[in-house]
Amino acid sequence: MTYISAQPKVTNSWDEICYPVRPVWLAELLPDYDIIATDRQQLVVGQIPGGRKTIFGIQSADYTIIPNAAIQEVVDRLIPAYTLSINYTTTGEFSINIVLPDTWTVGGESLQRSIILTNSYNGKTPFTLQGQSLAALLDPSTLSSSSAYRALCQNGLVGWADQFDDLANYQSWLLEGLGKGDSGRSKQGRLAKSRPTGPAPAIRTIHQSGLTVEGFQQQLEQLLIDHLAIKPALTTTVYNHFQQTEIANANEKLLRTLPIPVQLAKQAQERLRLEERLLNAQSSYWLVYNAVNYALFTSRSSLTLNDRYRLDERVFHQLAAQAYA
Repeated sequence: MTYISAQPKVTNSWDEICYPVRPVWLAELLPDYDIIATDRQQLVVGQIPGGRKTIFGIQSADYTIIPNAAIQEVVDRLIPAYTLSINYTTTGEFSINIVLPDTWTVGGESLQRSIILTNSYNGKTPFTLQGQSLAALLDPSTLSSSSAYRALCQNGLVGWADQFDDLANYQSWLLEGLGKGDSGRSKQGRLAKSRPTGPAPAIRTIHQSGLTVEGFQQQLEQLLIDHLAIKPALTTTVYNHFQQTEIANANEKLLRTLPIPVQLAKQAQERLRLEERLLNAQSSYWLVYNAVNYALFTSRSSLTLNDRYRLDERVFHQLAAQAYA
C-alpha cells in the first residue's frame, strides 16, 4: 500500500500530540458481517484537535496502542526540568525530543543532551528510545545510547556510534560490516550494560503486541532511569572528528553519494550553504551531517519517520567511514 506523503510539523507542546486515541473493533462497527481477515481486528482512531476523528491504521487483536499521554506521564514523573522539540505528522507518527539542561561543545557549538523517543498510531514507526526498539533495549547485551539537540536547526541527533564500546571497534565495523552492507552492529568486543536482567516475557517478544499500557510505563520508567545516567559517549568523539574534518569544495559530490533521495540531497545542499553563511565556516562532515538530518526531518516525503531515522543512521555511518578513511 502506498504511504501518504507527509511533512513533519514541529511543536514544543505535549498538547499537540496527546489527543485522545482508542481502539474501535471491526466487529462492533460491522456486527452483521463475518470478518475473515483475523489478522486485522481493530481500528486505531484518534481525535486530532480541531479536526475530525481519524483512522490511523488497522491492527491485529493483540496490538497495544501506546498513547503519547502515557509517555508524558512517565517523563513528567522522572524529569523535573526539560523542554520539548517534537516532530509529528498528521498521519500519526511522532518523534519526541526531551531536551535536558546539560550541555557540551562540538567545536565551537553548544549541544544539549536529550532523549529521543518515537511512537506512532499508524504502526509505521515503532516505539523506540534513542533509536532502539523495546526488544533491543531490554537485551542486556545492548549498550545504551545518548542523543543531542542542536538548537541552530532544531536537530535531534541520535548517538548512532554509542553501540560500540570504543573507537577501534567502531572503525573496524566501518571497514568490515558497513562495507558488506551489514546494517546490524556486531556485539563482539562490546561492553554489557549494567541493567537488571529478566524483563517480563510479554515485552521481550512484542512488536507492541501482548502488552499493557501500565506494563509499558513500568519498563519505560526503568529505561529512562538508565539513560538519564548515561554521559555523552563514542558518538561525541565522532562528532568532534566530523567538525575538524573539512571537505573543501567537494560537498555537493559527497551529498550525491549518500543513501538519500535526490530531492532531499538538494534540500540538504541548500541547508548546508545557509549554515556555512550563518556560522561563517567551511564545509565539514559535521555541517554535511546536520544538513542531511535537517532535510530528512523537515521535508515532505512519503518516507515514514522510521524510514527517516534509518536513513539518518546510514548517512552517519557512511560519513564516518569516509571521515576516518
